This record gives sequence, C-alpha cells and structure tokens, in this order.
Amino acid sequence: MKRTALLPVFVLLVSVVLLAQPAKKAAASAPKVNASRAMQFTREVTAIGPRPIGSAGHKAVEAYIRKQLKGDTVEEDVFKAKTPAGEFEMRNFIAKYPGTREGIIVVGGHYDTNYGLKRYVGANDGGSSTGLLLELAAQLRGKKREGYSVWLVWFDGEEAVREWSATDSVYGSRHLAQKWRQSGLLPKIKGFLLVDMIGDADLNIEKEQNSTSWLQDLVYSAASKLGYQSYFYGRSIAVEDDHLPFVQMGVPSVDLIDLDYGPNNSYHHTPKDTIDKVSPRSLEIVGNTVLQTIHLLDQK
Repeated sequence: MKRTALLPVFVLLVSVVLLAQPAKKAAASAPKVNASRAMQFTREVTAIGPRPIGSAGHKAVEAYIRKQLKGDTVEEDVFKAKTPAGEFEMRNFIAKYPGTREGIIVVGGHYDTNYGLKRYVGANDGGSSTGLLLELAAQLRGKKREGYSVWLVWFDGEEAVREWSATDSVYGSRHLAQKWRQSGLLPKIKGFLLVDMIGDADLNIEKEQNSTSWLQDLVYSAASKLGYQSYFYGRSIAVEDDHLPFVQMGVPSVDLIDLDYGPNNSYHHTPKDTIDKVSPRSLEIVGNTVLQTIHLLDQK
C-alpha cells in the first residue's frame, strides 16, 4: 500500500522536476551575440577611416557611437589630456545597464586609431573593439539583469601620440581609473574585461601576464564551457593596455587581446589593418565568452 500510494506522488514529483529543468537551464544560460551585427558595426566604424585624436574621423566616430547608444543611459566623460603633440580634448563613453546586485562589471575597449599614421583605418585595432562593444550594448539594452550592473566603456586615447610610454598611452583609461578612485567607485567593480584587437581572423587570445589570474581563469572557464578553449591562451605574454591603470589600483582585470596580427605581426599598426582581415566568427567567439564570463561573475 505504501508503494502504491507513493508511486503517483513520486511520478508527480519527477514530472514537476523534469518540467522545471528546461526553464531553470534557460534562466541560467548567458545570452549570445549577433555576429553579423557585430561585424556590421565594425565595418561601419572602419569605413569612417582614420580616427586619431583631434581629427575629423575622431569626431565622426564619436558621433557614430553616440547615435548607436541613443536612448541608453550614457555618460560622456570629457577631459583634456596633455600629449607630446599638445593638449587634446578626449572623451570616454560609459553606457550603464543596471542590475539587481550591488556591484559593477566593466567591459571596455578603445575607439581611437594611431596619431600620425597615414592610410590607417584600424579595422581590428580600434574598430573591432568598438563594434563588439556596440553589439554587447544591443544584447544588454532593455533587459532586466538578475546580477551586477554592467557598464560598457569606449576608451579614448589608448594609442601613443609619439612613442609608447607610461605617460604617452592609455590616456582615457588612466583618466577614468583616477576619476573612479577619487569618487570611491573602484571598490564596487567586481571585474574589468578589456577587449582589444579581437577581430583577427586567425584568433588566438593571449594569456596576458599583467591580468588578474583568477579572472583570467574565469574567462578560460567561460570559453571552455562554450567550446572555444582552443582560441585562448596559446601564448603567454605581458601587454600594456587600457587594463593596466585599473590593475595598478587593485581592480580585478583581464585583457582579451590577440597581439599576433598577420604573418609575423605584419598587419599591426600598418595600412594592412583593413576590414577583410576581420572575422565575424572571431567577434562571436570573444563576445560570447565575455557574456559567459559576466554570467559566471554574477554567480560569484
């Protein structure tokens, strides 16, 4: 009698559990980027042409970013920077997507191209990070986040004006890290993910030695969960990039960058950095990995 009486209850409980599983799985999965749209954003940014600070192209890409983020909560962080070529007005764009948990996840990348380079459109170096961030904005827009707030940052002035040094580089991130430290915001950042040169068709994201090790491991876990592990950490090198000011101020940070661009790095900072060298598949791999990493950070 007990078995007969328990069987319908057991079946009912199993049925309820099985019916609940798909919904739970769906709720626990991270969103995915639209690779075609990310590529289109990158293509349109690249079509603007050279975008060094102080140029018409620089103003045009600022207007383009502003247009794409219309309706979102966006802060334009405007500042003056002294460079070897004089003083320039620079502008970081910060798009904010609120979550239900106390804390912030920052994803950033730069939108400028090298000062003084001729015929340089920076499809991968500057274009891919700008385009992917715009696609991440499209994924976050209008959705209630059951996790930390996510802030997307388009950094200005990443490139050196004359020669890379501690004072002639990463102008936008140095300024913003200092500003956020003074305001007391830095301790609220649970993780900072930087994307740079992530459109390379022959994708291999470096294991960047200045990055925070546990966050770097979390990125690899996210990539592995998605089956992308072969595109990550084939080489270990140290890179100075927009994450460094945040690392130096104690913010958990990771640089997702593929610095080996073209045969013997022959496309980097040359007119060969054109849109035909950029792959929507690479944008998809990095974008999905970023979204999965955000998902894992939400669970910590």
